[in-house]
Amino acid sequence: MPFTDTAEAVRAWVHGWSASRGAAEPALTAWGFTVDVGLPGHVMRHVLPAADEAAVHDITERATAPGVWLKAFVPPETLEPWLAPGWHLAGGPGHLMCAPLPVAPTRAPGPIPAGYRLNTWTRDGVTRALVRTADGVFAARGQIAVTGHTAVVDQVETAPAHQRRGLGHLVMHSLTAAAAEQGATAGVLGATPEGRALYERTGWRVLAPLTSALRGPDPTDT
Repeated sequence: MPFTDTAEAVRAWVHGWSASRGAAEPALTAWGFTVDVGLPGHVMRHVLPAADEAAVHDITERATAPGVWLKAFVPPETLEPWLAPGWHLAGGPGHLMCAPLPVAPTRAPGPIPAGYRLNTWTRDGVTRALVRTADGVFAARGQIAVTGHTAVVDQVETAPAHQRRGLGHLVMHSLTAAAAEQGATAGVLGATPEGRALYERTGWRVLAPLTSALRGPDPTDT
């Protein structure tokens, strides 16, 4: 494990995620961290490295405005009963995952698949990878933020029409290689159940469950 404990990995994830998204510097709080994000459906987030019922209930009782998120490293069935009225679980069950950098994947990435083009660039400590078809259609993307010796992978996705062609593997390899070149020795990310399968194939492992809760409607709701 590239981190001494889960709390250290959470700290790296919070700071790297904030850098990746251009959010405010995380503020240290009694329960963990608070980050101003500044989006209509994601105004701010509270991250609890060691959530308990009292802390969750206190935060969710006090936070009554919509667009406030809470992230806790416990299973959904544990977090849900702790939430105050007006809050609900959001985003499905997730996982906090980590890997040493450079990653040693279980399967080495092959060449860029025929018919695709890969472009990577770095600005302000964030490296982005974009895969397009030869005629410019979006196929896959991802980004990684380096903060000191750690890096956070973020926003990895492959368009449905281009899945199962190794593009996710290609993006992950490109991002983690770039982070290692910048001096990062440990990586951390938050994964969906679907993403977990990709990340495990590329050398990552689960550290803890990651569950989200939201005050108000999901941003995708109409």
